Amino acid sequence: MAAGPIFLTESPFAGDLCALTFSTCFALSLLRGFEETAKRGVFDQKLNRKLVHITIGLAFILCWPLFSSGSQGAFMAAIVPGVNIVKVLLIGNGILKDEATVKSMSRFGDYRELLTGPLYYACTIMLCCTVYWRTSPIAIAAICNLCAGDGFADIIGRRFGKKKLPYNKDKSFAGTIAMALAGFIASIGYMYYFSIFGFIEKSLKLVVGFLVVSLASALVESHPISTTLDDNLTVPLTSVLVGTFVF
Repeated sequence: MAAGPIFLTESPFAGDLCALTFSTCFALSLLRGFEETAKRGVFDQKLNRKLVHITIGLAFILCWPLFSSGSQGAFMAAIVPGVNIVKVLLIGNGILKDEATVKSMSRFGDYRELLTGPLYYACTIMLCCTVYWRTSPIAIAAICNLCAGDGFADIIGRRFGKKKLPYNKDKSFAGTIAMALAGFIASIGYMYYFSIFGFIEKSLKLVVGFLVVSLASALVESHPISTTLDDNLTVPLTSVLVGTFVF
């Protein structure tokens, strides 16, 4: 496929520019929407942050089929999270003031928090673009477990997580189960989505692989080390490492 199905042009580069423009506007619109909900207090701050966490990455990879095949499309797509990395670095270092972004992405409203979790999140998505791209189940697993898995683990864990894990009193059975299920279901969904465009061939082997990766990611997320290092770092690392062996 020379360029995405919507932006078919004689020039793959021109098609990728159109895809980049659309993807950037789409991502920024979503971010702007959550900044407004955070500013207006529509959701609890923790819930708003997790909705951003779940939505942005999953919405962005919906746009991957718009780009051309090969390294050009991959690197053009990576510009979208790359721009967000620059923004996070500027805000996290106090160079740029943006209270709405801080409120929608941080746990406690401290701009320096953006230099950990949100930065790891954006870096994961950019690396999945440039290193694995849309033909690799590892990219699907890493992003789906980071976004859907980790996001729902927190939401479900806070609401229904009365029964705590014996090895980590800050985590619950409900949250860990929710993470494994959400990451797995999202991975299967994107396997079917990318198979429509011929990027991945759906199979039982992939389904089993996604299940193994989601279970491993959920176990690592529930371990105290993920609180120490940040689960936005440990979850994608686990997905990549385990995915390398099972896919």
